[in-house]
Amino acid sequence: MFSVGLTGGIGSGKTLVADRLGALGATIIDTDLIAHALTAPGGAAMPAIERDFGPEYVTPEGALDRARMRTLVFGNEGARRKLEAITHPLIRAASNAAAEAATGAYRVFVVPLLVESGDEGRWRSRVDRVLVVDCTPETQIGRVMSRNGFTREQVEAIIARQASRSARLAAADDVIDNDHATREAIYAEVDALHGRYLLLAQAH
Repeated sequence: MFSVGLTGGIGSGKTLVADRLGALGATIIDTDLIAHALTAPGGAAMPAIERDFGPEYVTPEGALDRARMRTLVFGNEGARRKLEAITHPLIRAASNAAAEAATGAYRVFVVPLLVESGDEGRWRSRVDRVLVVDCTPETQIGRVMSRNGFTREQVEAIIARQASRSARLAAADDVIDNDHATREAIYAEVDALHGRYLLLAQAH
């Protein structure tokens, strides 16, 4: 099945684009949503996380304590890799299962770290097009501070760990500029891309 890899920096508007493509008939496979499910109460990743990081990283409800883990992995490369060793295989398996079950016109894999994960080759071989949602770092900072309540320093630290804007754009086959665009303008761009993707899917 024809597949698109949708990516972009934090606060770029990936969800807006993915939701629109889903409404138009694509099957959306969001690796962030999969990761959240795996680290929710009863999630498949939680036993290993509690074993490897300790109960202090688990909330009373049995979910990952995201704020505590975020603080740890931003300052500790070894901890980040240990967490990824737990979650990435599970995310990969769940995304593969969702891909196999896809019934939409085509598949869209939403992968926030598609470029910077060191796994780009694998993703690039799995998808036919890479779609990047783009905006300036300053726009990202404003959106995430407003949406998540993070400080500027926290958002800047997240952006610093992600691929540069230029690296994402270099990997892109298609780009949606979501810097100061209205929702209607974004929808118009997405609708036009959907039409192109339908044609590509039919020829796939």
